[in-house]
Amino acid sequence: MRYSAAALLGALALLALPGCFSSTKHQGERLYGQHCAGCHGEQGEGLGQLIPPLAGSDYLAQHAGQLACIVRHGLNGPIVVNGVPYNQLMLGVQDTATHRELSPAQVTNLLNYIESHWGNRPGPAGVRTIAGTEAQLRACPAR
Repeated sequence: MRYSAAALLGALALLALPGCFSSTKHQGERLYGQHCAGCHGEQGEGLGQLIPPLAGSDYLAQHAGQLACIVRHGLNGPIVVNGVPYNQLMLGVQDTATHRELSPAQVTNLLNYIESHWGNRPGPAGVRTIAGTEAQLRACPAR
C-alpha cells in the first residue's frame, strides 16, 4: 500500500495530539512534589509540630479563599491546624525554571491537587478555576 505524504503527516499528528494536552494533566502533583513535599511530606503529613499537615487539614477548608495568596506570597505568623499550633515561616512558591512566582494556572493546579488528596475536599466554591484564582491573587494583601 502506498500512503501519501499528507496522510502520513496527518497520522503522525494524530499520534502526537495527546502529548499536546498532557503537559498540565498532572501539573499540580508535579508542582507539589517540587515545591511542597520537602516540608509538608509526600502524603501531606507534615513534620510533627514543626510543619503543619496538609492531609485532612481543617486549615485548608477554613481558609480556602486565602490559599492562593499563601502559595504566592508565603505565610508568616502563628496558625492552628487540626488543633495544633504552628509558627514557622513559609516562603512563597516560585517556578524553579524561571525564578518567578507561579502563574495563576499553576497555582490553580497545585491547589486543586492539594484540595483533592489525602482526605481533603475542595472549598465551598468547588474545584478551582484559573479565573477564580486570578481574582483571589488580585485581592491578596499588599506585601
